[in-house]
Amino acid sequence: MASQSQGIQQLLQAEKRAAEKVADARKRKARRLKQAKEEAQMEVEQYRRERELEFQSKQQAAMGSQGNLSAEVEQATRRQVQGMQSSQQKNRELVLAQLLGMVCDVRPQVHPNYRIAA
Repeated sequence: MASQSQGIQQLLQAEKRAAEKVADARKRKARRLKQAKEEAQMEVEQYRRERELEFQSKQQAAMGSQGNLSAEVEQATRRQVQGMQSSQQKNRELVLAQLLGMVCDVRPQVHPNYRIAA
């Protein structure tokens, strides 16, 4: 019986060692999966940053040309407004004199379409 119980003890110990090895293997597998997931996440983040930088540079190049265009349009608009203001200042007195002349110098006359009823 002693040899039989000793054999059972050996089997139990062997089963325990096997369970520990399986548990260790599962832990290693979980660690490897976690590490692989983290590495994949870092690669995704790096790729996303690279694409974002590339997009930013392309956008900056496109917006830079539009920025110059908008500056040119704004400068042309300012020149036109200044020209209009200087023209208004030059012709102000002349226009006021003409307007006042038309309003104040009324010459009464009969309209050409007026017909005297007989």
